[in-house]
Amino acid sequence: MYKLESNIDPNSPEFLANKKEFLKLLDKTNSILREVKKGGSERARKKHLDRGKLLARDRINLLIDPNTPFLELSPMAAYDQYDNQFPSAGIVTGIGVIHGRETAIIANDATVKGGTYTQETIKKHVRAQEIAMENGLPCVYLVDSGGAFLPDQARIFPDKYHFGRFFFNQARLSAAGLPQIAIVMGSCTAGGAYVPAMADETIIVRNQGTIFIGGPPLVKAATGEDVSAEELGGGEVHTAISGVADHLAENDAHALQICRNIFENMEIKDKQQLDTAPIEEPAYDPMELYGIAPVDLKKPIDSKEIIARIVDGSKFHEFKARYAPTIICGFAKIMGFPVGIIANNGVLFSETSLKGAHFIELCTSRKLPILYLQNITGFIVGKEYENRGIARDGAKLVHATANADVPKLTVVVGGSFGAGNYAMAGRAYDPRFLFMWPNAKISVMGGEQAANVLLTVKQEQLKFRGLPEMNEEEAKKFMQPILDKYEEEGSAFYSTSRMWDDGIIDPVDTRKILGMAIAISLNKKYPEQKNGVFRM
Repeated sequence: MYKLESNIDPNSPEFLANKKEFLKLLDKTNSILREVKKGGSERARKKHLDRGKLLARDRINLLIDPNTPFLELSPMAAYDQYDNQFPSAGIVTGIGVIHGRETAIIANDATVKGGTYTQETIKKHVRAQEIAMENGLPCVYLVDSGGAFLPDQARIFPDKYHFGRFFFNQARLSAAGLPQIAIVMGSCTAGGAYVPAMADETIIVRNQGTIFIGGPPLVKAATGEDVSAEELGGGEVHTAISGVADHLAENDAHALQICRNIFENMEIKDKQQLDTAPIEEPAYDPMELYGIAPVDLKKPIDSKEIIARIVDGSKFHEFKARYAPTIICGFAKIMGFPVGIIANNGVLFSETSLKGAHFIELCTSRKLPILYLQNITGFIVGKEYENRGIARDGAKLVHATANADVPKLTVVVGGSFGAGNYAMAGRAYDPRFLFMWPNAKISVMGGEQAANVLLTVKQEQLKFRGLPEMNEEEAKKFMQPILDKYEEEGSAFYSTSRMWDDGIIDPVDTRKILGMAIAISLNKKYPEQKNGVFRM
């Protein structure tokens, strides 16, 4: 492969101005992350620690192998919702390594509203289980939760992907041969009691963990019986009498060590093999991504400048370099792993779609993961293109992306608008992981386009009713709330709060995170490729 040649001048006024604006967004991201990773209030954390319990992220650090990374998912979930009373949605999820084995870890944060579940908490829990199923990972549940957040009950209980999905997923994961281990480190009440009850093996901490379908107040109301939480469902009861739990731990650290011991006896499964190479650092400084990342989406960028600062040695074997240049396709290595890359360099035309679909077929036939770098306004519009079949040709790219049976990894480095989001493996197309840079925007279309479309519709309505059209001042007043709405709802912060992605990441960390994602995907062998009908 040849080394990409960069045309970026890191000392140019344009580069430095972009970098300055980008760093403001990155500073905002890091500030929010520092705050949410504290967990609940200082008072709640002190109360938790005074009980001899470890904080959620400290538990995870003790559980995973020393000096190994933890890929935390959606740490900014529920940000700017619920008056910011649910930092990280009250749950910590991610992928860590336990005795050399990548594992999905789901840890309740009892310092946040007692570890109770809102809609976002549930979505985050279920997403971690989805990742485990897609990538063939065991799961560890660090249980310390009061169950459902009752004021939110209508949004968390009855639907397909609400609270009951936890237990459905646990059963399906276990049936797939993916071990389910629960550590009860605090309260585990009502429906939540089924997390340890459905686990393959369960650990409970003495005089701290409790499991019961109905707690002492409910028992008192229903039967008149006075019983303590420990007598009703403590560690002694469940390890010596009921058999609901299998191991009794003396404290958090002991419980986590027992869990690690369980992993020592798990079956070692064959992994997907890729033709790996020694890791090379990019030839260009990844810090330069701060000046390249498109803060102003109206200004075009060459996606090869991004690729050059992500891939090993900045080496890239481009496919169809002279054809359909608004999409860049090619092969590279990331952290030693081979990967196919599809990156936007402008709007999608018919030729662009055909090139992308062809390249996806190459990747699936060679069993290579595909990285999508999104900076897309959408498909071309207009009479000429409709007459030439842009819908038919665009559908080929959407079809190829939907049916690609190798791992898809998506990073939104700029805009993600309209059907371009679909063709480039947006959330609906099941990428194994989807991350956003702080400058990213995501909407059905840009704010200006939406405002102009709605203004046109409004003017037509007024005309139809025989009323005068809005003047320039009235039109501007009509459009401003639409522009404001799209600006807020299209931001990466709005997206990550609602888990339309798996987290906002620092561009400099992109290659390491992608390397981890590919390594995680190897735990499940890639299936044989199957496609449906491509309209020709």
